[in-house]
Amino acid sequence: MYETIALNIKSAERIAVLTGAGVSTASGIPDFRSSEGLWTEDHDREYYMSTDYFFHDPVDFWKKYKAIFRMKLLKNYRPNLVHQFIKELETEDREVSIITQNVDGLHSLAGSSRVLEYHGTLNRSSCPDCGRSYSLDDVMKVAVPVCEDCGAVLKPDVLLFGDLITAHDKAESIIEKADLLLVMGTSLFVTPFNLLPSLAYEQENTTTILINNEPTDKDRLFDYVLHEDLSAAITKIKENM
Repeated sequence: MYETIALNIKSAERIAVLTGAGVSTASGIPDFRSSEGLWTEDHDREYYMSTDYFFHDPVDFWKKYKAIFRMKLLKNYRPNLVHQFIKELETEDREVSIITQNVDGLHSLAGSSRVLEYHGTLNRSSCPDCGRSYSLDDVMKVAVPVCEDCGAVLKPDVLLFGDLITAHDKAESIIEKADLLLVMGTSLFVTPFNLLPSLAYEQENTTTILINNEPTDKDRLFDYVLHEDLSAAITKIKENM
């Protein structure tokens, strides 16, 4: 199957790549919803990491936000084999667009040029009043970052609970133009992200490939399915390219 998957990837001209937490775990970033993930430590995490709580108590929000997302460690994480493989797929004759659930920014750090951060990013924050954007370095200089222009407490650009997802239409547009959909490292559990493979499945000329370390409820939507460690699977695919 690795040879067939490699052949399909090599022959594709427009590839849409969906990635989830499994792509980043090899870089040392925990899967927030796994048995050892941060969201399982208590049931209040979703409450605290919400837009409602941000506006209710922005000072305490930032204290908990930085602790939960281990912000001090974010700069230590580096792209891994999977990020590099996706970057290497880009050629003059092949367009590769990434739609990622991950908020760590590692796809961009790896050099991928077309990255849609479906759930936002930890690497930026914005003023909710004037919209001015600030870097991670700016945010980490103080306990509670505020806008230099208007004094409002900054809001992270990561998608909080209660925020509207604004990237879905753009994600659908990317998939509609793709002749190959490659999905990696996601359980396809979270809605509406998990609706995207159905769109490719309904397209007559789109090949669909799923690589994940365990089965998903969406396996039936794919032409080729590998239940395997991502790094191991990518290594075997590269050997056939």
